[in-house]
Amino acid sequence: MKKYLPYLYILAAGSLWGLIGLFNRNLIAGGLSASSIVLVRNLGGLILLAAVFLAADRSVFRVSLRDLPYFFGTGVVSVLLFTLCYFNSQRLNSLAVSAILLYTAPTFVVVLSAILWRDKITKKKLAALGITFLGCTFVSGVWSGGLAVTPLGLALGIGSGFFYALYSIFGRYALEKYQPFTVTLYTFVFAGAGALVTSLRPAELAAAFTTPEMALLAVGLVVVSTVLPYLLYTRGLAEVDSGKASILASIEPVVAALAGVIAFGEPMNPGVLLGLACILISVYILR
Repeated sequence: MKKYLPYLYILAAGSLWGLIGLFNRNLIAGGLSASSIVLVRNLGGLILLAAVFLAADRSVFRVSLRDLPYFFGTGVVSVLLFTLCYFNSQRLNSLAVSAILLYTAPTFVVVLSAILWRDKITKKKLAALGITFLGCTFVSGVWSGGLAVTPLGLALGIGSGFFYALYSIFGRYALEKYQPFTVTLYTFVFAGAGALVTSLRPAELAAAFTTPEMALLAVGLVVVSTVLPYLLYTRGLAEVDSGKASILASIEPVVAALAGVIAFGEPMNPGVLLGLACILISVYILR
């Protein structure tokens, strides 16, 4: 069981990321823009993590100044830029196209890991990669036809996949020197600070957070779909190679689709079930 625990951490992280739509959809309905949600997510993650570790374990804060570029990479180059690209991709493209372009991420991770660390691109990994991407296309509904994308939408979609992939790359470097909690904390130090610069809209935030329901949704977004999954993913990444981790996290769109069915009454279609089957086959291949 201990052997499979890191894999379970990553699958749990992907599942929690898949629930983000439950919070985002209601926050947008309450008056928040995508940019403000980026700020709430990243700055809220920083505040929560800092409060927890100040009370529980202050050793987590100890880092060398020369290693801060790793955390700039995980926080700004990955988390912040990925979120900005992905939310704007959803604005310009259909959700199906956005999801498919986002899940080019495992391909970037596998290729970059082979270049940077000479990780082997095995037949098993290639098979899992192909099956995972096929599963994402089923979940996204690409086979229903009629999908279109603009050049800017395409660039933002591929950008979201690329920046999403870089968390696994920068995170692996950081994990060579620091424990997962430290990596996650400093990721959000940079992501939170970056979001303040790019996404702060005080009037919009003040207008939106006038009800307890909006505050609870924000807390849910920060705890359930931000802090917990990043802690779990980073912990799993410490023991699983980057390519495998990124492929396993692709359970996210399946969970997102199931959440839409359960929470919003969206129709269950064969694509969701086929996507789930593909992800489970990939997990079995990579075991």
